[in-house]
Amino acid sequence: MKTIIKNGHIFTESEDYQADILIQDEKIVCIGQNLCVEDARVIDAGGCYILPGAVDVHTHMDLDVGISRAVDDFYDGTVAAACGGTTSIVDHMAFGPAGVPLHHQFEVYKKLAEGKAVVDYGFHGTAQHVNEEILNELETMAEDGIPSVKVYLTYGFKLNDADVFRILRKMKEIGGVTAFHCENHDVVEFLKQDFRSRGKTAPIYHARSRPNLAEAEAVDRVLNIARMAEDAPVYIVHLSCKESLEVVRDARRHGQKNIFVETCPQYLVLTEECYHREDALKYIMSPPLRTAQDCEALWEGLADGSIQVVATDHCPFHYGKEKQMGKDDFTACPNGAPGVEERLMLLYSEGVVKGKITMSQMVKALCTEPARIYGLCPKKGGIWPGADADLVFLDPKAGYVMTHEQMHSAVDYTAYEGMLIQGEIRQVLLRGNVIAKDNQFLGEKGSGRFIRRSTL
Repeated sequence: MKTIIKNGHIFTESEDYQADILIQDEKIVCIGQNLCVEDARVIDAGGCYILPGAVDVHTHMDLDVGISRAVDDFYDGTVAAACGGTTSIVDHMAFGPAGVPLHHQFEVYKKLAEGKAVVDYGFHGTAQHVNEEILNELETMAEDGIPSVKVYLTYGFKLNDADVFRILRKMKEIGGVTAFHCENHDVVEFLKQDFRSRGKTAPIYHARSRPNLAEAEAVDRVLNIARMAEDAPVYIVHLSCKESLEVVRDARRHGQKNIFVETCPQYLVLTEECYHREDALKYIMSPPLRTAQDCEALWEGLADGSIQVVATDHCPFHYGKEKQMGKDDFTACPNGAPGVEERLMLLYSEGVVKGKITMSQMVKALCTEPARIYGLCPKKGGIWPGADADLVFLDPKAGYVMTHEQMHSAVDYTAYEGMLIQGEIRQVLLRGNVIAKDNQFLGEKGSGRFIRRSTL
């Protein structure tokens, strides 16, 4: 079937213009003025902005964290993504049982996603230990369409510096990307136990136990190790504070290459004041929320290109159930919050409308750069001939108040309740098919496809 999109204003990472879009066999085949094709279905964009389908390269669907499991599976979570304008995700797989090979979790996650996902999806590998078999398996994972692996510098399966170095060297060799959760494990654990021993167990001490410098030190350490590995590609997930951003800028000033940085909407629009609220447990996540000054620094980092990607770290737990495990002790609360549905409109309303970033910068951070860094281009991330026809129609004249009632996630809250949003998503297309319209999901369960990603 052929489809023509008319009367929209196209925005890409570098330009904006009025044009029609011709779609055939799920692909964009032509962009031009006054297109007319016999027997084509016509979709009137009605003066909306037309953006590429957003790409979220940091989600945790159906994540088992030991004490609990994320409440969004690959159906609920990707329905939320679709209604929020995200048409592709790359999910961070859980560790799995101790000692398993990387492909063990790949097989587990294929079963979790198949028949459920409604947007296209890929996975990141997760390294819980390092030996020659794992290093060799990084290469076969890349051959199977997973050219990225995540390393944690904290939590139970954290890696030491030697193993970080070994992974970085191997990933550079195969053209892959290593993603890092950067926090100084020993300092954080000491502070957590110190606060508990003194009876300081309220949610605000979650933030106090994970200070800015605990993140910045770990970012600095990873970048130095990557430099020793001949500038192996490094992707810093959920960077949350100004000190970490300065570490990145300093490394780049000294000539280090292949540094990619992600932040998340929560670190742009929420602050640690949330930990003083009655519902503070909703905001227990790692890294924690920071100060208004950190938020401002991150917006500036997006605007000047120091930060390339805005993802979500979507990992929701019910406030009324799982989060209550931490009511008497913040260390017992599962870490994570929803965000996959809220991301695009938060960036537009809080960023573009308020003049902190431009439309093209938003498209770059939500669509093109994550797709480019993680090997989804040229199918995903942009509006060009040959790309999948993943499109979002955004009405800039509309507006609404963000509430949980509007959301499609299975979780029982949104972290942005009551926020006034300028603009509204009217339609979302995945490979030319309308999967969401006026906040109603219209797609089919299981219609999402696995994305075999390429190396750098």
